[in-house]
Amino acid sequence: MRRSTALTGVTVLSTLMLAACSGGPNASSDGAGPGSGKPATGGTVHFLAKSDFSHLDPGLGFDGGVNNFYRLIYRGLTTFGAGPGAKGTKVVPDLATDLGTPSDDAKTWTYHLKDGLKFEDGSPIDSTSVKFGIERAWDPEMGGSPYPKQLIEAPADYKGPYQSGGLDSIETPDSKTVVFHLKKSFADFPSALTMPNFTPFPKGNGAGHAFDTKPIASGPYKVASHTQGSSLKLVRNPQWKASTDQVRAAKPDAFEWTFGLDSATIDERMLAGQGADADAIAASIQPSTLSRVQTPELKGRTLSGPNGCTTYLGLNTTRNHLSDLRARQAIAYAVDKDSVVAAMGGRQLAAKGTAIQPPQMLGRTDYDRYPHSRTKAKKLLAEAGLSGGFSLTLDTRPVPQQQAISVAIQEALKPLNIKVKINNIDTSTFYEVIASTSKQHDLALTGWCPDWPSGATFLPPLFDGRNITPTANTNISQIDNAAINKRMDEIAAMKDVSAANKAYGELDKQIMAQAPIVPLAYEKYIFVPGANIAGAYRSDAYTGGIDLVSVGLKDPGK
Repeated sequence: MRRSTALTGVTVLSTLMLAACSGGPNASSDGAGPGSGKPATGGTVHFLAKSDFSHLDPGLGFDGGVNNFYRLIYRGLTTFGAGPGAKGTKVVPDLATDLGTPSDDAKTWTYHLKDGLKFEDGSPIDSTSVKFGIERAWDPEMGGSPYPKQLIEAPADYKGPYQSGGLDSIETPDSKTVVFHLKKSFADFPSALTMPNFTPFPKGNGAGHAFDTKPIASGPYKVASHTQGSSLKLVRNPQWKASTDQVRAAKPDAFEWTFGLDSATIDERMLAGQGADADAIAASIQPSTLSRVQTPELKGRTLSGPNGCTTYLGLNTTRNHLSDLRARQAIAYAVDKDSVVAAMGGRQLAAKGTAIQPPQMLGRTDYDRYPHSRTKAKKLLAEAGLSGGFSLTLDTRPVPQQQAISVAIQEALKPLNIKVKINNIDTSTFYEVIASTSKQHDLALTGWCPDWPSGATFLPPLFDGRNITPTANTNISQIDNAAINKRMDEIAAMKDVSAANKAYGELDKQIMAQAPIVPLAYEKYIFVPGANIAGAYRSDAYTGGIDLVSVGLKDPGK
């Protein structure tokens, strides 16, 4: 459950993240395009980035860019597969021998570990380390994904292994077996286990933020050096065994990040591709650079496609006028999404949003409940007695793209006599403000990315009225609809994951009938990997970006 990293700006490398169901004009969705050749063993892959990762500790970090990075140094019981398209969204065993055995109506899950698993310090990855690593999610010092605490049974006063000791609901009957007891039935538990704070660690380590400076690797690479905000280097972890890992190719000898570069410099270096930059990867290019990637040489190494998130306009249903469904529906009809796409850089960088869920979501239904119609918008306002107009305040950020979108919304509502005041909030505090029910205004320009491609990670956090909280609130529409809440409970209880995802696709339409948001666009990313990069494809599990576990060099000797 992540806010759109395209909008939060957590890190430039957050564009190396989650989804792509269809390619852009220069893209190849099946991986048969730029950088898709099989990488050789050896060499160093370089990354040019504006910002450092949020955290090296998977108990703290939780955004698309860092989740992708974590797979190089950490392993969990399950993970996403390696490959473009559906391969990258399929949940597969990692440290576990299979996807687990459910019992007690999917409230109990049993996992068995593979043989020969070790941490970088040589200690065994056993059931005790799995249990300990997951228990860390309850520590007050931790953050990360909400799933351990949401799903696994725990006393109300439990504060993690450092303060409260072990958790009875995670059993370790022997060194290779882990048994989880959940709060309620949850058929998609293997997907939840792909989240980073289900990572095992040697028992007793990592109190506070210790792993932020000195991680203990379970994956094919370990941290050799890290200068915060400047550089990061990974080298091979000799304790990792390829025979136990069917996901990570681990072809390069090392990975090196350079942080603190401005976006224009990154684009210039990637387009030039000189020296070590031929072995480099970077974030999506800026819109201003788009026209320059039309040469045959650059087209030949361009990857593009959706980022797997939805950019949307949140309508605060508790505010004056917006509490009237007809007013919300009028706004939904009035917003010109073609102008929004133009504000985001055009069709190569965005597609019109229609459904709440982005296109790569499993079970998604393709529909457009509110096609642009000023006539219908005016009719609804007349029915609501609001033809005389009213004023709204739009919370946004002082970032060029968001400013352009905000103006497009402002202009679209003018003919309805709706005056939109653009309220700029500093990027560093934007989500804190709109996630506080007492601070947010009428409208908010924001976005959401799924944790895995299921409606379970998209619709409940945004629209379950029982989850509205004074702070850290994700339901910024503050919609609390009994029928929607009831349907969410019914879908969550389903034992067939595919049927549940299909039901979420229908629930998407049920929610949009209430018009709590206006889906605006599905943003696209455009990457120009270095000419010597191989194994590059856009992952459907890491927000539109290049899957780091498969990338390498065509010729390490160059």
